[in-house]
Amino acid sequence: MEDITVKELKERLDKGDKFIFLDVREEWEYEDDNLGAINIPLGELPHRLDELEGKKDEEIIIHCRSGARSGNAKKFLETKGFSKARNVLGGIMAYREL
Repeated sequence: MEDITVKELKERLDKGDKFIFLDVREEWEYEDDNLGAINIPLGELPHRLDELEGKKDEEIIIHCRSGARSGNAKKFLETKGFSKARNVLGGIMAYREL
């Protein structure tokens, strides 16, 4: 699926749209600044895939600090059959500039 802009993400969060929201930053980054997403750090994602089991056909929006780690997480999830994974372009840094 196509990636998502921070503007589109904010609109979707404000509307209360239903999707799985995943933050792949480290725990300390998440504690400092989170948008209410599920926190699974990128390095732990392969070991915690069971937490996303049964959600392969649901939209998963992934974010991190800048969009790099979430881009890698999107590619990884796609190889595991998650067909609707989307990366937040620019990550939380771009989101906070909105």
